[in-house]
Amino acid sequence: MTATTDGSADSAGAGSGYEPGPAAAEGAGAPDTGRPAPAGQAEPGPPEPAPARPGTPRAGADALPGPTPDRARPTARTSTDPTGAGPRAAEPREPQDAGTIAAQEAAARATRHLLERQDPAGWWKGDLETNVTMDAEDLLLRQFLGIRDEATTHAAALFIRGEQNADGTWATFHGGPPELSATIEAYVALRLAGDAPDAPHMVRASAWIRARGGIAAARVFTRIWLALFGWWSWDHLPELPPELVFLPSWVPLNIYDFGCWARQTIVPLTVVSALRPVRPAPFALDELHTDARAPYPARRLAPATTWDGAFQRMDKALHVYRRFAPRRLRKAAMAAAGRWIVERQENDGCWGGIQPPAVYSVIALHLLGYDLGHPVMRAGLESLDRFAVWREDGARMIEACQSPVWDTCLAAIALADAGLPPDHPALVKAADWMLGEEIVRTGDWAVRRPGLAPGGWAFEFHNDTYPDIDDTAEVILALRRIDHPDPARVEAAIARGVSWTLGMQSGNGAWAAFDADNTSVLPNRLPFCDFGEVVDPPSADVTAHVVEMLAFEGKAGLARTRRGIAWLLAEQEPEGCWFGRWGTNYVYGTGSVVPALTAAGIAPSHTAIRRAVRWLESVQNEDGGWGEDQRSYKDRAWAGKGDSTASQTAWALMALMAAGEREGKAVERGVAHLVRTQGQDGSWDEPHFTGTGFPWDFSINYHLYRQVFPLTALGRYLHGEPFTAAGES
Repeated sequence: MTATTDGSADSAGAGSGYEPGPAAAEGAGAPDTGRPAPAGQAEPGPPEPAPARPGTPRAGADALPGPTPDRARPTARTSTDPTGAGPRAAEPREPQDAGTIAAQEAAARATRHLLERQDPAGWWKGDLETNVTMDAEDLLLRQFLGIRDEATTHAAALFIRGEQNADGTWATFHGGPPELSATIEAYVALRLAGDAPDAPHMVRASAWIRARGGIAAARVFTRIWLALFGWWSWDHLPELPPELVFLPSWVPLNIYDFGCWARQTIVPLTVVSALRPVRPAPFALDELHTDARAPYPARRLAPATTWDGAFQRMDKALHVYRRFAPRRLRKAAMAAAGRWIVERQENDGCWGGIQPPAVYSVIALHLLGYDLGHPVMRAGLESLDRFAVWREDGARMIEACQSPVWDTCLAAIALADAGLPPDHPALVKAADWMLGEEIVRTGDWAVRRPGLAPGGWAFEFHNDTYPDIDDTAEVILALRRIDHPDPARVEAAIARGVSWTLGMQSGNGAWAAFDADNTSVLPNRLPFCDFGEVVDPPSADVTAHVVEMLAFEGKAGLARTRRGIAWLLAEQEPEGCWFGRWGTNYVYGTGSVVPALTAAGIAPSHTAIRRAVRWLESVQNEDGGWGEDQRSYKDRAWAGKGDSTASQTAWALMALMAAGEREGKAVERGVAHLVRTQGQDGSWDEPHFTGTGFPWDFSINYHLYRQVFPLTALGRYLHGEPFTAAGES
C-alpha cells in the first residue's frame, strides 16, 4: 500500500474503493454527475473487463488492468519523415487506395495550415466565440464606469447587429432558438449605441421581448445589469449578503460549495448587492415591459416543502435581514470580500482568466473606493481590453475567455499524431511554452485538498489560482509526444502534474474540471443561480482524459485509475454513448471515453465498446459526418443529431478507430467527409458551436477545434495509435 498525495491510501486491494467483479459496480453504481439519470436507465451491473493491451500481463481473460506493478510508460512513435516538412507517409495499406492518398494530402494541408498559425512564442490560440451578452455587458460596464467611447461602442454595435436574427432576436449559439436575456441585453446595448427604439430591427426585438414576458422574465444577471441604471429595482432581485465570505468551508452554501467560475462571480456580486448602486439611466426602457405601469408582476411561491419554495422563503428572510444587518459586520464582510477579490487577481490583471468574474470584480472594487487609476483597476480594465477580437469589417467581438494552453496542447497532439517528427522545432517550441505555463503554487482547490502539492496547467494565459484537470491531462499527453532537449525538465513537470491530478480525484472515483468533490446539490437551487451550472461535478469527458493520460503514464493498473475506469463503465448511457460535460455532447463524451478505455486496456470486443460503436454508427449523417446540436443538453431527442461538423466528425472517428473500426465503412465515410469538406488552405469551416461552458446555458465555438481534431483523426487513420506498448517494468 502506498500513500497518495492527498493523504489517502492507494492500493490495489482493501481500502482502494475498487474490487474486481460485482463489487466494482457497487462502488461505482451511483456516480454523482450533477444531472438526473435518464429515465428507465438500468442500474449498472458489473463492469465487463477485457484483456489488457499487448505487453500487459493479465490475471485472466476478462481482467481489468489489475493490481500489477505499473507498466513502463508507453513510448511515443517516431516519425519516418526526417525533413519535418509535413506528415510522414502512412504505413501503407496494400494496395494503397485512393481514399488513403486523399487522406494523406488532406493531413499534409492541415499540418501546414496549423504550423502557419503558431505564435512565435510557441502557442496556438483560436477565437473563443460565445454570444452577444459578452459584448452588451462590456458596453454596460463602460457606461457604468463612465469610460464608454464612441469608437468602441460603434464597433461593438456592429458586431451585435450582425448577430441579430431576422425576427429581431438573438440566440446563444449558431442556429439556436431565440433567447430572452440575450435579446434584452443586446437590445439595451444597441440603445446605448444610438439605435432608435422605433427602428425596424429594434421594434421587432422589443415586440418579441414583450411577448415572452419582458424584463421580468429575464435571468437574474440581466436584471442586475439593468438595476445598475435603475431600469429594474434592487428590491426585486435575490439578496446576496457579503457575509457569505465568513462561512467556513464545512457549512452548506459557503463560497467553496460553488464551482470556481461561480465563486469568482458571486463574491464580487455580494458587494454589489449590498451597496445597490444606481447610475443615471440615459433613456427609459418602458418598451421592454409587458406593462410599464406594473413592471414587477407578482410571482407565486413554490410550496414550502420543495427546495425551490424553501430557498424562496430564505431569500425573503435575507431581504429582511438586510434592513437589520449589523453595520460593523457588514462593513467587515465587504472588506473581506474586497481582499478576497484582490488576492485572486492574476498577473495579467484578470480574474480567473474569464470575463464574468472580471467585470463584476471591477465593479465591486470600484464601489469599495478603488478609483480607475488604481493599479488593480488599471490592470483589470486592460485585461478586459485583451478579450476583444477586432474583425476585418471593424466589428469588435468580446471573448468570454481565452484558451491558449488548451489550444496549444491539442495542436501539438494533432501535429504529432499526423506524423510531425517529435523533435520538430514547432513541437519543441510548443513544449517550451507549455512548460513555462506550469502552475506550481497553491490555489482554491487546496480548500478541499489541503496538503496536496501543486502542479498542473490552466486553460488561459494567466490563471494560477485555478489550474484545471482537463488541461493538465492533455498537456501531459502532448509533452509525451515531443522529444524535448531537456528531458529532465519535462519529467519533473509531468511528475508534478500526475501527482496533483491523482490527488484531485473525487470520492466517487471520477474527476471534475477544477475542484474535487464539488457536488453539493444546494447551490443550483438558490434563486440567484438561474444562469447555468454553478457546481463542478465529475464528468465523463474529464475523467476519460485523465484515465487516458494515466494509462500512457503506465498507471493503468493503479487502483485510482481502475476506479476511474469503473466509474466510466457505470456512466454509459443506455444507448451506448456517454454524456459530454465540456463539449457537445454525447458525441464528445463518447469520443473522449472510448479512446481512454482502450488505452487503459479495455478490449475493443468489450460490450461497452461495442455498444458505443453501434451508437456512433446509428447517428452518422448521410453525408458521412457526425454532428450534434447544443439542444441535446436540454432534450435527449437531439443526442447525436445535428448538421455535420469537422470537430464532431473527428471525435466520432477517434472513438471508432480506438474501437478497432479503422477498416469499417463508417470510418471510411467519415474520413471521406473530412477530405471533401476541407478548404484549399487546409482548414475547415465550422459555424456551429461544439463546445460548452454550462450545458445548454453557455455554448462555445472554439475556432481551433475545426483544425486540431480533424488533423488528429486523419493522423490516427493514417498512422494508427500514437503510442506503442512498452511492456512491463
